[in-house]
Amino acid sequence: MQADSDAALVARVVADDDRAAFELLVRRHQSSLRAFLRRLLRNDDARADDLAQETFIKLYRSIGSFRGQAKFTTWLYRIACNTWLDHCRRSGSAEFTSLEDVDAIPDGTDAGAMAASQMDAGRALALLSPRQRAVFELSYGKGMTHEEVADALGQPVGTVKSDLARGLARLRQAMAPEERPG
Repeated sequence: MQADSDAALVARVVADDDRAAFELLVRRHQSSLRAFLRRLLRNDDARADDLAQETFIKLYRSIGSFRGQAKFTTWLYRIACNTWLDHCRRSGSAEFTSLEDVDAIPDGTDAGAMAASQMDAGRALALLSPRQRAVFELSYGKGMTHEEVADALGQPVGTVKSDLARGLARLRQAMAPEERPG
């Protein structure tokens, strides 16, 4: 027996308030959603778990507004991104106030030293602006198309493509071996 599609499960939740269908949606997507939020939050597991729970609560409350114009996962990750941004605003984090944050490496970050210490992917992604990090996670981590990423983040497709290109350039620069005098 084939598992119900996300759209079929959503329809069951909307039509019959089918809690088992909603539970299946949560079980199906909670692990990847939590991992996505952990990376956005620079491996803060507890906060990522809290935001994932908040995302699913918002999802349940608004599931009747899902129209199926985008994939369910695109809609889910849009809710998650907005939840993440709301958290950043509430916590007063100067770095994370919107997806329009500047594309600068945070002050005090020595990209060369980080590259020299053989940084892992998580530390490399920390060099990116919040919006670039979200674009990378959705595009490469979740395999979304540029259009799906744009829908999830509420950004133009051109902005998504630009963020990917700038982010890749930043990562290449940070991970390039330092030239040493001969």
